[in-house]
Amino acid sequence: MWVAGVDGCRGGWIAALHNLANGEWRFHYAASLAAIADAPQRPKIIAIDMPMGFLEQAEPGGRACEREARRLLKGKTSSVFAVPVRAVLASPTYVHALAANRASSDHGLGLSKQAWHLVPKMCELDALLGSQPFLRKRVFEAHPELAFARLNKGAPVLASKKTEEGRRTRLTLLAEAGFKQAEARWAEHRTAQKLRRADVADDDAYDALAVCVTARRIAEREAIVLPSKPGRDSRDIEMAVRY
Repeated sequence: MWVAGVDGCRGGWIAALHNLANGEWRFHYAASLAAIADAPQRPKIIAIDMPMGFLEQAEPGGRACEREARRLLKGKTSSVFAVPVRAVLASPTYVHALAANRASSDHGLGLSKQAWHLVPKMCELDALLGSQPFLRKRVFEAHPELAFARLNKGAPVLASKKTEEGRRTRLTLLAEAGFKQAEARWAEHRTAQKLRRADVADDDAYDALAVCVTARRIAEREAIVLPSKPGRDSRDIEMAVRY
């Protein structure tokens, strides 16, 4: 009866695990994504803030799910970057990745440094879905800003998560969603696991809680899917974002 919300962080992956039967929840940090999927709780649904499913040819605005997400996140569109094409996953350097993305279509679209820095995490997720195809029925792409917007009655949380206002607003929304005292419980977990802020930022943990709400919605068949009729990539991986 466990579900998980997962966010990539500099040191690995941080998950928020929630038991739908009794309301219990906890944080779980792991260096690898496989260790999250194989956690003792065996979460039946994993919502992850990481792209899965890649275009072969770059399109303006990226995948359909990214374009639709930006329309919903007015004032926060920068939080949704265009995901690279699949060929970029094999690129050894940013220069090579940039060239591969531009060469993939007549649009000549480049690649942001933000997206490039996430390529190792994208590769890890893609490899896991390739080696364990059954996980494609358990793992779903999510986005914390969409999750927070839905908790906020459809309005994007415009204050940056790095600011005091943004942090407080997000913690309030999480408390209303059932994750009370998230700040204190995260501090306790960080101390117990001796996690450095350089490896896992506070907002990584809160983003994990946000997409854990999405995991709960998926399990309860209440999640919204962008686009409503998702496409699939060349490896038959769905290209969609849920919130």
